[in-house]
Amino acid sequence: MNALLIENTEFADLDFSITKLAKADYDHCIFANCNFSNVDVSDYSFENTTFENCDLSNVRIKNTSFKEVKLHQCKVLGMHFENCNAFLFSIQFENSRLNLSSFYKRNLRNTRFKNCQLYEADFAEADMMGVNFENCDLSGSNFENTLLEKADFRTAFNYSFDPEHNKIKKAKFSKEEVVGLLRKYNIEIE
Repeated sequence: MNALLIENTEFADLDFSITKLAKADYDHCIFANCNFSNVDVSDYSFENTTFENCDLSNVRIKNTSFKEVKLHQCKVLGMHFENCNAFLFSIQFENSRLNLSSFYKRNLRNTRFKNCQLYEADFAEADMMGVNFENCDLSGSNFENTLLEKADFRTAFNYSFDPEHNKIKKAKFSKEEVVGLLRKYNIEIE
């Protein structure tokens, strides 16, 4: 926990790659149209905070806390969520681009990804029980030894993973996209 607590504050149209964000615990704050690209927010805490239309590409988040955080229309390229604080980790994504981001071994139970682009995202060894990928593009994303029980892929597309190397009991898939579970067999489906 940081010595400085900032509550109920809105930050708009700021470039934190130029002006440093104060090292603090941010509670019930809103960041709108802000640039965090390549910024180090290690050891910061964000609780009940919303990021709206922000660029969070390549942000360093070692031991950063995300508790009940929402990202809406954000660019989150190359973010390594496995480095952040796991305690009470809770984050939701909507209309965001999370390409090349990593959730390796992260507990994402019941996380909601809505209308997101997740090209080549890494979900290896993550706990994704009950995750909902609503209308998400998962092109090239990696699922290896991932717990996907009760996950909802019904409106997701372009996913491909091996059911033998993931736990998918009671996961939901659409008939049109379930072919992504058979790609390893190199078969033709007509």
